[in-house]
Amino acid sequence: MKPLVHALLMIATPALFSFAEHARAEAREFEIDDEHFSIVFRVDHIGYAGQIGQFLEAEGRFTYDEAANALLDGEVVVTADSVFTNHRRRDNHLKGGDFLDADEYPEIRFEVTGHRVDESGGHTVDGNLTLLGQTRPVSLSATLNKAADYPFGHEEYTLGLSARTTIRRSEWGMDYGIEGGLVGDEVELWFEFEAIAD
Repeated sequence: MKPLVHALLMIATPALFSFAEHARAEAREFEIDDEHFSIVFRVDHIGYAGQIGQFLEAEGRFTYDEAANALLDGEVVVTADSVFTNHRRRDNHLKGGDFLDADEYPEIRFEVTGHRVDESGGHTVDGNLTLLGQTRPVSLSATLNKAADYPFGHEEYTLGLSARTTIRRSEWGMDYGIEGGLVGDEVELWFEFEAIAD
């Protein structure tokens, strides 16, 4: 190795190591508060109205570097048979083989693969959505609503986030009712949750 290159490496390596340590120190682990989350969907029903439902059980964690405004990783796991539309017969249909097939695929999983912030400060979270045993890329438009110590109760440092996306369920092989227009292919998804720092 040439003396000049060696000298530059000797100077740069401690600085890079220090930067990496600082980056890790800034990043914090967060866990979704199971008392404050909503996962909501909307799908067209024969053109008359949008059918709205939600999932009542989910858990998730992510790593967020507030100083860098960067989501480093994350995962949300939804319990498929917790689907709820305020109608027992319809809910049982949704849990069955025509839709979620919850016995065969009890979990719906979203894993973060990337995060972007545009010039206006808007966040896009990229990830892989696994549904019915198939994994496809999905991007969510996200908003960081608030980051602060909670004003009561647990009083821990908490992030509040909102996210939106629209998927085509047929891409995961869920095509019941699409032909004939009984049930729409496009499914709007909303995520609202608070997450508590570890």
